[in-house]
Amino acid sequence: MKGNHSLADNKNEAGTFVQFDRVQKSYDGLSLVVKDLNLTMPRGEFLTMLGPSGSGKTTCLMMLAGFETATHGDIKLDGISINNIPPHKRGIGMVFQNYALFPHMTVAENLAFPLEVRKMPKSERESKVKTALEMVQMGEFGGRRPLQLSGGQQQRVALARALVFEAELVLMDEPLGALDKQLREHMQFEIKRIANNLGITVVYVTHDQTEALTMSDRVAVFDDGRIQQLAPPDQLYEAPENSFVAQFIGENNTLEGVVKEIVNGVALVQLDDGKLIDCNPINVSKAGERTRVSIRPERVEFNKKRLQKGAHTLKAEVLEFIYMGDIFRTRLRVAGNDEFIVKTRNAPDQVRLEPGAEIDIGWLPTDCRALDA
Repeated sequence: MKGNHSLADNKNEAGTFVQFDRVQKSYDGLSLVVKDLNLTMPRGEFLTMLGPSGSGKTTCLMMLAGFETATHGDIKLDGISINNIPPHKRGIGMVFQNYALFPHMTVAENLAFPLEVRKMPKSERESKVKTALEMVQMGEFGGRRPLQLSGGQQQRVALARALVFEAELVLMDEPLGALDKQLREHMQFEIKRIANNLGITVVYVTHDQTEALTMSDRVAVFDDGRIQQLAPPDQLYEAPENSFVAQFIGENNTLEGVVKEIVNGVALVQLDDGKLIDCNPINVSKAGERTRVSIRPERVEFNKKRLQKGAHTLKAEVLEFIYMGDIFRTRLRVAGNDEFIVKTRNAPDQVRLEPGAEIDIGWLPTDCRALDA
């Protein structure tokens, strides 16, 4: 987060659109569910708030929408505090997982409603409704009522309704939760494309990390009411700043140990079984500190030709081989950890490891991160 903060704060002068300024939220006056949140977003950004249940992400979205009030701090839209502006006057589009459509209106009437409220002429309304329905592949369904649609179709109508009056800011809370896997994946790309084409700013809340990585310009990972890291998806995955982020984003192998020395930006870590490995020191700064080492399954190598000369290797026992089509997933026992995973691409020359085999594994020191224990 540190690296992004200065960047985001510089954008503040250059036209920050959404800003949380030292925002806190408490429901009981004692415990804080959101703790001193500082976040700035430029116009046109697609930002996802990702985290486990109870981490504070949905509360932040609700405060931005106006359904919850901040206990402390300021929420600004385009430089103006919106703390005391009611939800319907904020001009924000919203899509929630259980977003209620008016059952007595047709789909087209549901979409036209926010435009009527804004006193838009009928011909313009009809054109905008048609465009919005086509965006979510529901062009044929304008005459139907919500109860004649499947859950997935209703959700797409709710999305179209948020897009129809061309709000500059759209908030989405788990909008794809009700959809089947294939449609969900299609809609991830679709929403991203629509957002880009319209140039709208999106704040998206999910606990699905794949969705967050696929759709976002930046992801804010929440835990315990705080942003643990705010970064673009590739940086979040490849350079997690602490153990929580490393565990929460993607699949991750961990080994515990103690730092022996740090020389030329490489930490030598002695694992609890006595073996030595080379790591990138992230949350450690001196010898003697305990660390939890993080290494992604696809960065583990057992082909010695792909390792640097003199790289430290570890003995591993193959416990399980799983064929997954495009990749092979192999479970190993490494330094007392029976859940150490290696992922390899299903290439014509790729070795299929047999259970019971003893192999040597290693990695590039830059791919192995020494984080907080």
